[in-house]
Amino acid sequence: MRTQLTECLEPAQGCICFNIRKSARAITQLYEEALRPTGLRATQFTLLVATRVMGTATISGLAKGLVMDRTTLTRNMKPLEKQGFIRIVPGKEDRREREVTLTLAGQEILTTALPLWKTVQQSVVESLGQSRVTRLLKDLSVTIELAQVE
Repeated sequence: MRTQLTECLEPAQGCICFNIRKSARAITQLYEEALRPTGLRATQFTLLVATRVMGTATISGLAKGLVMDRTTLTRNMKPLEKQGFIRIVPGKEDRREREVTLTLAGQEILTTALPLWKTVQQSVVESLGQSRVTRLLKDLSVTIELAQVE
């Protein structure tokens, strides 16, 4: 029994996946608390921002850019579509594709949410320090590149 406990210590303490997911949950809770007045979840805010930045984007393009499974992305976008924040229509060139655009209501909710996001973002940056944030973002980018399977 003692051997099993010892064998579990490494995954519990040093597992990269566990610790990244744990930190992601903690930071997500912080951002969601800040965004609460808008009714948006942190993931929804991210999807709206990505849609805004990409303009009209395909589900496949968004999924690739966000490193998400297409079905998960589609499921996460349904509430945004129902609320009228995004529009999903058949593609112009390939009707099998789905194109996503931000609606006027989506732009308005982003206008409301962005100052709330900026406040929590600034707080996190001040707490961690800009050099640590810069290093963290660089390290996370490298981690994503290494982990992506093509």
